[in-house]
Amino acid sequence: MKISKKGFHSTSVHGVGERDPLGSVTTPIYQTSTFSFESAEHGAECFAGESDGFIYTRIGNPTIDEFEATIAALENGYNGIAVSSGMAAVNTVFLTYLGSGDHIVCHNTLYGPSRGVLEKTYVKLGIESTFVDTAKINNVANAIQPNTKLIFLETPANPTISISDIEAISKIASKNNIPVCVDNTFCSPYLQNPLDLGADIVLHSLTKFINGHADIVGGIVIPKTKEDYDKLNYTMINFGFNMDPHQAFLVRRGVKTLGIRIDRAQENALKIAEYLDSHPKVEWVKYPGLKSHPQYELGKKQMKGSGSIISFGLKGGLNAGRTLMNHVKFIILAVSLGGIESLIQHPASMTHSKLSKEAKVSGGISDELVRLSIGIEEPEDIITDLEKALEKV
Repeated sequence: MKISKKGFHSTSVHGVGERDPLGSVTTPIYQTSTFSFESAEHGAECFAGESDGFIYTRIGNPTIDEFEATIAALENGYNGIAVSSGMAAVNTVFLTYLGSGDHIVCHNTLYGPSRGVLEKTYVKLGIESTFVDTAKINNVANAIQPNTKLIFLETPANPTISISDIEAISKIASKNNIPVCVDNTFCSPYLQNPLDLGADIVLHSLTKFINGHADIVGGIVIPKTKEDYDKLNYTMINFGFNMDPHQAFLVRRGVKTLGIRIDRAQENALKIAEYLDSHPKVEWVKYPGLKSHPQYELGKKQMKGSGSIISFGLKGGLNAGRTLMNHVKFIILAVSLGGIESLIQHPASMTHSKLSKEAKVSGGISDELVRLSIGIEEPEDIITDLEKALEKV
């Protein structure tokens, strides 16, 4: 469906649909598994797709529908498909576009489970995967095979913060009639809109920035066209990846403050990145807002801001990283990202621990790499905590 919208913040708050007929300021939670029909004829029309009526929450629900339409508007897509988790979003895409004998090209640094499910599960279905550094355009072009059916990107990548040129890769893919899917979790629709840059599908782990409060798990897929929407929605419904109405209500609440949360967090992140970059015990820092980032200019071109995720390496490697994480008191030692609280974690032993040693090396997941997700606290408190912990390294 064609979604009209206002400005980003206005759309985040008000959505794109009509107000609740009973006057509720927020979309109510339709906590029901099934919906009644007005008549046998009405039921038949709903199942035939000739009516907009609801049938069963796995197929559609008013609370979820309003949320899906809002995110689709923010991403300039056809419509959204909300699912139970970020990995449900990833698998909705994989199962829709890949079959036995097919091939996928991916960034060599993916969220650990995204790469792991390809290497351990989809390979058993006869699906091949090639992982390359997609920040280098020639790598993508050279990896395409006659049976390539999908190009899957994360940009910025997790956790190396590598940036890939969505527009350039989409042009290569279009010439080969291959769809491009971008995991936009690190940016959210506020900072990057891959569909506007030529991608065909965008997805998010809603658990992160879009919800922003570390209290739900969810995912969403937004295609550019109705044709792709129909295919993806069929997969979601029939594999049972659907979101729960209460999940949708909570995420929808988080969306209302998405822009202002990110503004505050990325303002903090730049200060912390500059602090780390000047610290004598820090070997390197990767943050799109620093001119030292290898794709600094590309980031400025395709992103509306630098985000709030920082990766850095400590002199002293793995042991130094562990010491740091064991001595932070204010920053929370936990996986995930994109919330209002600052989090720190060690990818090699946590989120990417199940990858092979070869996959870690090729993806840049080094032992000394530490990932910081910066929240909305006072930046002085975050820096003070890091300073005290770094004294122990």
